[in-house]
Amino acid sequence: MRQAFEAWAQRDGHIVRRREDKPEEYLVYETQRRWLIWQAALTHGQKAAVEAQQKFVPGEGQPQKMMADEASVRNRVLNEVLDAFSELDESTGIEGFVKVIQGLKKKKREAAEEKA
Repeated sequence: MRQAFEAWAQRDGHIVRRREDKPEEYLVYETQRRWLIWQAALTHGQKAAVEAQQKFVPGEGQPQKMMADEASVRNRVLNEVLDAFSELDESTGIEGFVKVIQGLKKKKREAAEEKA
């Protein structure tokens, strides 16, 4: 997952060099911020993507319909994550991102408990 992020970030012109004292963090704040958003979006979207794939039974004509449904799930998840992160201001720092990610995880857990 990190390799895919770094490849994307480099294509987008971001510096992907990591901190020496904390190798799990990026040296540049904006790259670290995008990494956290990337992780949140993937984590938040995994369950929704699996549910969307289970709706369809493989057959003729299904791949196009599945791709359209997959795109709508991706857009919905991305919009949820962007909405969550848009509430942050620049002064919150990494702690704010952690709170947003925890909020998304809590929301996911509550939705799972509601279905059960």
